[in-house]
Amino acid sequence: MTTSKGGGQGPLEGAVVAVAGAGGPAGRAALLRLAEAGAVVVAADADPARLAEAVDAARYAHGGATVTGDTVDLLDLDATRAWADRTEKEFGRIDGLVHLVGGWRGSATFAETDLADWDLLEKLLIRTVQHTSLAFQGPLERAGDGRFLLISAAGASKPTAGNAAYAAAKAAAEAWTLALGDAFRKAGGEDGPKAAAAILIVKALVNDQMRAERPNAKFAGFTDVKDLAEAITGVWERPAREMNGQRLWLTPEP
Repeated sequence: MTTSKGGGQGPLEGAVVAVAGAGGPAGRAALLRLAEAGAVVVAADADPARLAEAVDAARYAHGGATVTGDTVDLLDLDATRAWADRTEKEFGRIDGLVHLVGGWRGSATFAETDLADWDLLEKLLIRTVQHTSLAFQGPLERAGDGRFLLISAAGASKPTAGNAAYAAAKAAAEAWTLALGDAFRKAGGEDGPKAAAAILIVKALVNDQMRAERPNAKFAGFTDVKDLAEAITGVWERPAREMNGQRLWLTPEP
């Protein structure tokens, strides 16, 4: 990956970064920061209206940036593979996949857990990770310094009674991502992995709209989506062998 920290170029100049689940607040912040850092940003979301708004905002904020949007059903493996293939063919490489597909369901008590919540969360939080990792493994390895980044939650390591389905889904997604990291390690052999799979862990996310809607809330321990975007961009600053298989805590470990 050709990067430059001087001459008016951003630290990710020349990198091509795909963002899955780009239409939400975290996705919007990531698109803005990656574009500011000089990356070519390829965004995907299942909601075309939200996606268009996020892409337009990033383009407007950074006039010289290349930011594109694809409406992709990440629950469809063939469609996800087609997105990866199309992206690599158009831009010649893929240096990152940032997985921001989210969702939450919970209950007041463990006994009140609705297993329909699991059915939904398994699709949103696990199946989309499976599909993006399978689709992007090859391109990320071919790029030479690729990154697969999962955004996870502290609850995966310390589940609470009312969050059984959510915590279990997040834990499964983390395990899947670490398995991808092991594949990167094995592919690299004695030279070490050429690509890295890493997990960024938050307690929960907060954005300006949430603060405006709940001005008296403290959001203790929450990570601002702008800080998450900064952390995402910074993952390329360390070598793949240091990043691969790592959990990076943006909130205190439970």
